[in-house]
Amino acid sequence: MSGAESAPIRLGTRGSALALAQSQRVADSIAARTGQPVELVPITTHGDTSTASLASMGGVGVFVAAVREALLAGDCDVVVHSLKDLPTTPHDGLVVAAMPKRADARDALVSRDAVTLDLLPDGAKVGTGSPRRRAQLRRRRPALQIVDLRGNVDTRIGRVLGDKEGVDADLDAVVLAAAGLERIGREDVITEHLGIDGWPTAPGQGALAVETRADARGPLRSALKSMDHHATRVAVDSERAVLRLLEAGCSAPLGAHAFIDGGMLFLSARVYSPETGERVSSAHALYLEDTKTPAEDAAARVVEDLLKQGAAELAPLGGTP
Repeated sequence: MSGAESAPIRLGTRGSALALAQSQRVADSIAARTGQPVELVPITTHGDTSTASLASMGGVGVFVAAVREALLAGDCDVVVHSLKDLPTTPHDGLVVAAMPKRADARDALVSRDAVTLDLLPDGAKVGTGSPRRRAQLRRRRPALQIVDLRGNVDTRIGRVLGDKEGVDADLDAVVLAAAGLERIGREDVITEHLGIDGWPTAPGQGALAVETRADARGPLRSALKSMDHHATRVAVDSERAVLRLLEAGCSAPLGAHAFIDGGMLFLSARVYSPETGERVSSAHALYLEDTKTPAEDAAARVVEDLLKQGAAELAPLGGTP
């Protein structure tokens, strides 16, 4: 084996426990397919160091920019994103080369004393940094106190359950992505999974995007091609197309979910008022074999329906798509 063939593949990642966990899974898969070692290259982003809210920083895309810059600069060969954090606008010089099979797309409630959402007492403090989750909480439980929340997953859990690092347990519950809890081995803290039908989650939630430079070739590109899960890509592409066609930012108060069954793509989406939780919904299905662009076609139908129902007036949809 030549030096070039044995050189480690460098995978750029944020330094949070969740980012490291999901990046290591992808690294192990790449190593198994290429026979080459894969090393993680930690990258600090503005979103990791800022104390400002996500909205004031321009949404969750702030976690993506520095990682992409490192990839374009040649500091790493491949990067992994949580797809719900990835802007829908393609980035010049980069390509999402793989979307591995999606994990659990649901949100999960972590509460003190294992109290479910519907049984939390009026006035209970529930933490979230997501406009969508805030709107959903306001609609389902208007008497709760909703507290803006930042920090990594362990910090958020600590705000409810306390931890050895001295985080004050000042909240009664938090809402987090179930997939993130699973990836860091914290499923044990989940009180309740919130069903997709009544609680749609962010477009792409539970899925990962493995991104490389567009000119990447050789074993790495081949490995990523074999990791790509077609059903996940079509479903997630349709969800994210809803965001793009609505010209909505990643942090818009919008939930969407798609899946494939029996040769059909099913897509539903819901837009919320962040103040009241009022909502409009749409759902459509189509046969995959009837169109060359099923994700785009399904999303176009859903978006047309949402706009006819007043989605643009109901919620602020502008932002970095």
